[in-house]
Parts: sequence; structure tokens; C-alpha cells
Amino acid sequence: MSEPQAQSKVRIGIVGFGNQGGAYAGFIAEGLVPSMTIGAICDIDPEKRAKAEAAHPGVQIFDDYETMLDSGAVDAVVTCVPHYLHPEMGIAALGRDIHALVEKPAGVYSKQVRELNEFAATKPDVTFAIMFNQRNNPLYQKIKQIVDAGEIGALRRSNWIITTWWRPQAYYDSSAWRATWGGEGGGVLVNQAPHQLDLWQWICGVPKSVFAKVAYGFRRDIAVEDEVTVVVDYGDGATGVFVTATHDLVGTDRFEIHGDSGKIVVEGSHTATVTRLVKPEQQISDEMDAAGVANMFRGQHDPSQYYSTEKLEFESVWGGQHAGVLENFAQNILTGAPLLAPGSDGMQGVRLANAIHLSSWLGREVSLDFDEDEFVAELNSRIEAEGKFALRE
Repeated sequence: MSEPQAQSKVRIGIVGFGNQGGAYAGFIAEGLVPSMTIGAICDIDPEKRAKAEAAHPGVQIFDDYETMLDSGAVDAVVTCVPHYLHPEMGIAALGRDIHALVEKPAGVYSKQVRELNEFAATKPDVTFAIMFNQRNNPLYQKIKQIVDAGEIGALRRSNWIITTWWRPQAYYDSSAWRATWGGEGGGVLVNQAPHQLDLWQWICGVPKSVFAKVAYGFRRDIAVEDEVTVVVDYGDGATGVFVTATHDLVGTDRFEIHGDSGKIVVEGSHTATVTRLVKPEQQISDEMDAAGVANMFRGQHDPSQYYSTEKLEFESVWGGQHAGVLENFAQNILTGAPLLAPGSDGMQGVRLANAIHLSSWLGREVSLDFDEDEFVAELNSRIEAEGKFALRE
């Protein structure tokens, strides 16, 4: 955690003025992030620099992020750039004692994220965070609180179907780096679904192993994955399933967490039904006699003697979650307020995505403690086949 600074606002440097960087600049300019001001904007694209200058007159504009870091114009940066660059830029900022908020995912592969985390650990007085804005969603905060408090007991099963990521072919054709191994590092797992991968392990815990069935270019003309089905093993008999895709025009977002003393069902990341058993399910089973079973089959038992149900619903205004993470990042710098998403937490989601890819490539179950060099070798074989991008180390 950073030491509080004697200043009223953090001067943020926005690296990349695309959709995300432009949105963040807008939130700050509109006053949605009270403890932050735009110190500078950087983009290598002249057209985007011109847009930034027009939208934010008086703000310093740079074409090189290191020049911006050395300018004295910023106290912190947010990296709104292709995924491979997040660790590099995070290290560059932290090395200059400039606070870093990296976009999701923290990187493409765990080896490079590990380097970022290890370097950040040498800078304990500089704030390092990640843009996991869904952790700022009050619904998921409440669900995590319920699970952590043991209100539904020990985890037995989790299931998340998140297919609300429909993307037409024109989306993939919009950039030469998009949906490539060398430019983007993957498909739905590294672009659309990192928030759910983070929430899944944040709430349910990190699994021990994964087995994945992944389709590459299944319904789109791309090299990377657009359809994913994963089974995970948490140990002690607990399992989980994760399904995501970019070709479901209607899409489903349903997250179930089943414990031995209750269950949570989330629909649309908006509402949740929480069922709490009066006692653990195994105890209810052991105590029910033949007469109770007969009453159950006749529909004559009273459900309230076994469980209670609560409905949860929270409004989440678009942009509010992102602005909240930016404000929390600034408050950590200014006052030492705890971070919603410490940067080091970015490792879990990347490692999980890597294990899913590796399982599908090798055709077998893969431990979350997989060989990072083996993953990079497999990734490089796909980058080499594309013939357009440099190999990774």
C-alpha cells in the first residue's frame, strides 16, 4: 500500500486513447472521479492524439509513454493498451515511482505477470492496482460476503454460463492485432471474459486443476477461441463449470454457487436468489425418515422447515463501477484506503485462462501449477504459425 500523499488530487496519465482510455478521460472530466485529474494522455496514433487534444484542451498529449512518465506531468498511469503491453508499462511506471493501474487482464501469460508482480513487490510504497471493475459491483460484493461468511456452507459446485459477448465478424476484422495469438494473445478468455474469470475465483476460490474443451475459429474467421467449456476441480469433491462464447446472439449470464448449506443463483449480473438451509443438506438427508420421503413425493412437506429464500437486486449504473475503481485507486494513493483490486490479484485470472488454453492444446487435465515455460512454448508455436508477430519469452 502506498504512503498517503500531501495533495488533493492524483494526476493520472492515460496510456491509450481508444474506447477505454477515452471513457476514463470522460469520467474524470465529468467529475465522476473526484480525487483524480487528467495529467496527460498518450497514444501512438496521430488521429487519436488529435481527438484527445480536441476533447481535453489544455491536457498534455504525448506520443511515447516513457516520455510521458519522465515529464513530471503525472503521478499515476492507467494502461489502456493491448494486453501484452500491460506488464511492460506497469514495470516502467513503478520503476519511476509512478503509481500503476493496469487494465484487465494483467498480461497474456502468467510468466510475464509474475515478473510484474515480483517487481511491484520491490516497490511497496507505490500503488499497484488492476481494473477489475466488477469487484465494485455491489451485487458481487454481497455474494462474496455471503460465501466468505459461510452462510451457504462449504462449496460443492459452481456453474457460470456467460455467453453475452456476441461479436460479429466485422469486430474481429477491425484491427490486424485483434483475435490473434501474437497481437491479442487469445480470444474470449483474454478479451471479454477476464472479469468473470476473476470473479469466479475471487468468490469460489482458485481451483486445483482444469479440463477444457475449446473451439478455435468455431463460428468466426479467427485463429483464437470463440467457444469455451471448462470443468474445474476444487478438491474435496467440489467441481465447477465455466461456459463462454462470442457467437450467441441472445446470450445467457447465469452464475450458480452450490454449498452444502445453501445456494446462490445470479441472473444477468443483476439479481440473485439466495437459499439458506436450516441445517447442512447431509444432516437433513440423514434425519428424514420414510414418512418424510413419502410426504415429499406427495408434495405435502413444508419447504420453510428446510430452507429460507432471499432475493437480492442492485442497480449498477454504466461507468459507475469503472469510475469507482479509479476513485479507489486515487484514494489509496492519497489516504491509504484499501484497494478493491490489488494489482497482484491479476495473476489468478491469467493463470486460470492459461491453464484452460493449455488443457485444450494438450488434450488433458492441467494443474493450476502448470509449467509456465511449456505454456509459452505452446503459445509461441501458434504465434509462429501466424507469421506476423514476434515470439514471446
